[in-house]
Amino acid sequence: MTEQINVADIYVGVVGLGLMGSSIVAALLVAGHPVKAIAPLADELAKAPEHIKSHLLQCESAGLLQYPVEHYLNMLNVSGSYATLADCRLVLECVTERPDIKKEVYANIVAAVATDTIIASNTSAIPISILQTYVPGPERFLGIHWAEPAYMTRFLEITCGNATAVPLAEWAFELAHHWGKEPTLLKKDIRGFVTNRLMYAVYREGLTLADNGIATIEDMDKAFRYDAGSWMTLMGIFRRMDFLGLDNLDNILNNLLPQLSNVDDVPLAMQKMIELRAKGTQTSKGFYDYNGSEAKEWDDAFAEFNKEIDRLAAQYPSVSNKFQHK
Repeated sequence: MTEQINVADIYVGVVGLGLMGSSIVAALLVAGHPVKAIAPLADELAKAPEHIKSHLLQCESAGLLQYPVEHYLNMLNVSGSYATLADCRLVLECVTERPDIKKEVYANIVAAVATDTIIASNTSAIPISILQTYVPGPERFLGIHWAEPAYMTRFLEITCGNATAVPLAEWAFELAHHWGKEPTLLKKDIRGFVTNRLMYAVYREGLTLADNGIATIEDMDKAFRYDAGSWMTLMGIFRRMDFLGLDNLDNILNNLLPQLSNVDDVPLAMQKMIELRAKGTQTSKGFYDYNGSEAKEWDDAFAEFNKEIDRLAAQYPSVSNKFQHK
């Protein structure tokens, strides 16, 4: 689907203005899109404008803005009415991970937009092939999975469902480069997509080690921070294997793979968090306890850290792979 892309001419809608949705709105505004932001919940509608503005102020602090914050806010329309989406070329759904709620949201979107408007979900777990069955014209439905904070990270995962028209996904893939991303395009729908399948394999192994008293949560975090964290942004995992040399990896894999966890139920350490209804820094209770201002200090530190990671990632882009997709 080859065309000249001018983001200023492409109205984008975002439905769901929680933490992730408001972050995506900021990313789209910074990229130059006029954005129609829909808050299905009254609480979101009240809080979203300030959340989005705070994200833009962080972008300004990181040197990401070409214009004053007010310029971007003037490109934003926050509303509780789906009718506002009428002239959008692309609408992104960012509501809770419940298929019944998403189905209702899609019905409202479809009633408001043109029949050729592309509809996408930010879901991180529900197969796109299931969600697109809720939409008339399922060929126009795809997954666009962002990472938090959306306006700072270079990650974007675009996924086709079984019925998705591949040229539409390729258009979204090209558009994502205008958002400052280095996107991936997955033409086969698999549960969890790529990122979550990789990360949840790590979570399963780590939580199983914790369940068995082999390693503490703190020590596993240290292992990731000071080993993987020192190279992952630069080279990913498979270029890292090239960097180390591949000659001994078959012996390591033969010896280690049989020892890894293959449990298919939720590890006990995670079940405990569910029973406690823990939400980490949001409730000051999780695998770690956050006393006083600690949760906010971690949020602030993460915001500052992302500025530096974005700077480094931009300095060392994966240029050779940027426009390749299979």
